[in-house]
Parts: sequence; C-alpha cells; structure tokens
Amino acid sequence: MTEWFKVGKIVNTHGVRGEIRVISSTDFADDRYQVGTKLMIKNENENKEISVVVRHHRRHKNFDLLEFEGYHSINDVEQFKGSTLYVSEEYLEELEENEFYYHEIIGSTVITESGEELGKVKEIFETGANDVWVVQRLGGGKDILLPYIEDVVKDIDLENKVIRVHLLEGLAE
Repeated sequence: MTEWFKVGKIVNTHGVRGEIRVISSTDFADDRYQVGTKLMIKNENENKEISVVVRHHRRHKNFDLLEFEGYHSINDVEQFKGSTLYVSEEYLEELEENEFYYHEIIGSTVITESGEELGKVKEIFETGANDVWVVQRLGGGKDILLPYIEDVVKDIDLENKVIRVHLLEGLAE
C-alpha cells in the first residue's frame, strides 16, 4: 500500500483557467509540484480522494499556483477548495545528514535538555532565515515557536520521534 504525505492546502482558485492556490507545507515545492507529478487531493469533509497530475506550477506571492491535467476552468477546480494535497512516497528522495522531511518532525515530542516535556510539534513554517517549529504545549496554553537552529535544536531521534532542545531565554514565555 502506498503511503501519502501532506504537501499543501488548497485555499482557493486563481483566475478562470483552472489554477488553484496552495499554501505549501513542504520545503521542496519545486520538486513536489514538478510537471508530471501525481498528487492526491483529499477532502476530509466529504471523505473524497481524487488523483491528479501536475500540468503547470508557478509561485505567486506566498502561494504555489498549480494546474492539473484535465482541469481547464475554474468550474473544474472549484470543488477542490479547502482540500489537502498529498504526494506519494515514491516521489520522496533520500535527504542528506541533518535534513528532515516535515512529516518526520511533525508529531514529535519536544523535551528540554533536563528532560521536561514541552509538547508536540504540530506545524512547521519557513521564515527565510530558518524554519520555525510550532510546538503545542502539554495541557494547552500558548504555542512555543522554536527556530530550527543549532543553538536550540540539540538532538533529533526520528525513530522514537523525540526532539531534545535547549530553550533560549524568552522562547517558552
């Protein structure tokens, strides 16, 4: 059975020629949305899955704009608004040391160097300088924003999904 990994959220259509606007949750957008790549569109509300093939990709402002083979008008893609985009594991490539896919980090437990559990990584976003990991605190409260830098992230155990961090002053307040 093929495993699928989330790469973005379809937030709207763009123009009248069948383009969709995507907020990506992958740092390999050019690879994920390469012409000819097969993607899965899942609408969790309707429990519906549609397989599509990328026909065109471009960046516009903070969005990725995609067109799919066989979908040529706004009427064809209107149904995809609010859906999630997934890529098959067959399109994933080996990463170099100390590089990780978002799906490997999201859901990991974050602990301090002293062993205190802070919460779980629920989201990752790019800022330009470095990625920021959003940690949902145990028991609620305001999320912790952790920059993915050497001074903060000390160890990543993918097998056990545990990340050990050094909290710089002001990060957890």
